[in-house]
This record gives sequence, C-alpha cells and structure tokens, in this order.
Amino acid sequence: MLREVWNGSIETLRAMSITLKHLFRRPVTNQYPSEPVAVYPRFRGRHVLKRYDDGLERCIGCSLCAAACPTDCILVVAGENTEENRRSPGERYAEVYEINLLRCIFCGYCAEACPTEAIVLEHDFALATYDRWDAIITQEELLEPHEPDHIVIRDDQVWVEPKWGHIKNSKLENQQTRQSMS
Repeated sequence: MLREVWNGSIETLRAMSITLKHLFRRPVTNQYPSEPVAVYPRFRGRHVLKRYDDGLERCIGCSLCAAACPTDCILVVAGENTEENRRSPGERYAEVYEINLLRCIFCGYCAEACPTEAIVLEHDFALATYDRWDAIITQEELLEPHEPDHIVIRDDQVWVEPKWGHIKNSKLENQQTRQSMS
C-alpha cells in the first residue's frame, strides 16, 4: 500500500515536471488571421477551376473528376459549345460544376484525373461556413481568381540529396580489402 502511494507520487511529480518544462517555452500557436500561416507546397485545400491565358475555361465537361471522386461530391453537367457561346476550346464545356465541400475528403483524385488540368487544389484552408448550403461551391466561385493573403508557402529545404552508390562502393572496398589480405 505504501509502495503504491510512493510510486504514484513519483509518477505525478514526473508528469508535473514535464508540464512545468513546457510552461516557460514560447507558444507554437499561429496568430491566425493577423499573421499568415505557413503551409507546405503539397498542401491540398480549396478547389479552383483554371482558365487558359485567352480567358477560355480549361474544363471540357468530361466528368472524369466526378468519376474519380470516391465520395461523389462533384457534379458536372456538360453543355455543347456554339459559335455564339464558346466557353472552352473543345466541343463541350461544363455547364454546371459544383463541389460539395461537406463530402469532400481533399484527396486530390479529381485533379489527378483531369486531362486538361482544369481543377486544382490550392492552399486555402479557410472553408468554414455558417450554413450548409454555403459549403456547395458553384462554378462561378470556382472560376474566381483565388489568392488569399493569410497563407504563405513554406520553403523548407528538408530534402537531402541521396548518396547514390555508397553501399555498392563500400561493398567493393570490403571485397578489395579481403582480397588483399589473402
């Protein structure tokens, strides 16, 4: 009984020492939205539909993004281009393009499946809404230029160049030393 009390007291003091050690460190909290938040270059956030330089939409209404989506959150209704109403360079265009962000898991399969690279996942993470219907992003919202000022792309140089052949060279050196010894 006394040993259990002693062991429990030691564990409590050890846990409190960890708490006290972290109490005097600088916080790691991002001061969002007053300071920009650094995200990694491969971060997948809000969807954006791209346009060509001449202003035509990249989306040709093929619905491959909707077929690749595992949660079925993309709705694409294709329309036929006419000479009076040319919205994309192909025969068809996306007449309706909607993404339900409540169902989306931001996997990026839609961007991978798109043959014209029309849909991309940008770096914006501020997607909170007060109404469920505001979470359905329409084509007009997706086509707007979207460059939020609360995001900074990180430039961590974590990549270490591999030493190709260092294992093979060490094996050769070992073989050469063995041969010279015999």
